[in-house]
Amino acid sequence: MNFLLVAPIAVPLATLVLCLLLRGQHALVRRISVTGGVVLLAVGLALVGLAASDVVLAGQLGNWPAPYGISAVIDRLSAAMVAITGAIGLATICYGIRRDGDIEVARDFHLFVHGLLCGVCGAFITADVFNLYVWFEVLLIGSFAMLSLGAGRRRLAGTMAYVVLNLVATLLFLLSAGMIYSATGTLNMGELAMIFRAGEVPPGSTMAVVLMLLSFSIKAALFPVFGWLPASYHVAWTPVSALFAGLLTKVGVYALIRMVTLLWPEFGDAHVVLLWIACATMLIGVLGAAAQNEVRRILSFHIVSQVGYMILGLALATPLAIAGAVFYIIHHIIVKANLFFVGGLAARLTGSERLAAMGGLYAKWPLLAILFAIPALSLAGIPPLSGFWAKLVLVRASLEGGFWWAAGVALVTGILTLLSMSKIWNEAFLKAHPEGEDAVRPVAGLHGAWWSVSVLAAMTVAIGLGAGPVMDYAIAAAGQLAEPVGHLGQMGATGGR
Repeated sequence: MNFLLVAPIAVPLATLVLCLLLRGQHALVRRISVTGGVVLLAVGLALVGLAASDVVLAGQLGNWPAPYGISAVIDRLSAAMVAITGAIGLATICYGIRRDGDIEVARDFHLFVHGLLCGVCGAFITADVFNLYVWFEVLLIGSFAMLSLGAGRRRLAGTMAYVVLNLVATLLFLLSAGMIYSATGTLNMGELAMIFRAGEVPPGSTMAVVLMLLSFSIKAALFPVFGWLPASYHVAWTPVSALFAGLLTKVGVYALIRMVTLLWPEFGDAHVVLLWIACATMLIGVLGAAAQNEVRRILSFHIVSQVGYMILGLALATPLAIAGAVFYIIHHIIVKANLFFVGGLAARLTGSERLAAMGGLYAKWPLLAILFAIPALSLAGIPPLSGFWAKLVLVRASLEGGFWWAAGVALVTGILTLLSMSKIWNEAFLKAHPEGEDAVRPVAGLHGAWWSVSVLAAMTVAIGLGAGPVMDYAIAAAGQLAEPVGHLGQMGATGGR
């Protein structure tokens, strides 16, 4: 149990160290990197198995009692996030296992990806606000390095936009953490939850929480602070942009869900403000996608749009809505990463990712057409794929809460998403290539990429067909968010301060 509590951090960290020590032996580094991804996925699945049996892992690093030591808690939500991180991390490693003519870039990639996975998993399991800030810094360092892989003027410009906005968010987070500590004398999430839920909110702490939520909103790319995402994700190397698309904004969403449910479980009329932000995020994101003519630019704007659905569940704040948000996160991480993977394959095969310069893929590569159609239709919410059930739950929760207009926005966004996916389908797959069918050529060394997109597509179908058990898990996770026994139990065991 103690090993499983720290394994989500220890496994990618150990893999990173081994890859660094053996950096000169590229073939061995690749094998170690894949092994590390497999072990992290196995750890995540073991944690999900325990969480499904209502086992909540909680402990203090170094055996310091809470709230003085650094606490870690793994409940249903954090276990699911670790497992999905392992799956996307392994798929990314396999996809990027070969790179044309640049062994140095590929070798550095394996180092950076495990550093980023370490930071992401640390953020998911920590139960301490300052430690959450530390893990954000770890994953940001990894993401800065990965975003600049391959250099290039266009990539450098996208990196700068990403760095500046995320540094602003990080500074806001650090400022809010300092204000909370000054007002309450603690940064342990369990103790903070007891203080806020008891109504003993010290002066100044409310403003600190607002600043913290603003910081997470920037990291999650909510309206109106989303511009950094479509400016940066589409310029990165394909496996990097897919990893970012799947995981990084979800860390911000996870932090929003975790902190709001812990510190602000009943936030009154303020939820209407969050509801409007969620709906604006959905609409602005999907309309931005409609105006683009490059595959990854379209997909980047759709990340923004889909984050709006997750925040819709948080804003509605009912058990069903929170469960819908959890389901949506699980579905979206898989689907969005896979769409970026498929988009990268399409660009390699056609020689471009501009829709006007693409075409002929359905005739030459029908398997790729199927592998695109599955996540694309799921993203739009077509039954029986995973996205349909996630959207259905959120629309139902909106109607039950009396917010019919929010349900309308969600449905309209789904229709516009389908139109965007149809645009990619028509231009990249159905129409003939502008330079003739011989322009669609095979590319060697993509076996890992094909396996990655195939497995993720299968997972999307499996979640859709097995939506019942996944929804049951999400409902139980929502119950734990409403009654965070793992976080509050630490303080009960130690008596608090």
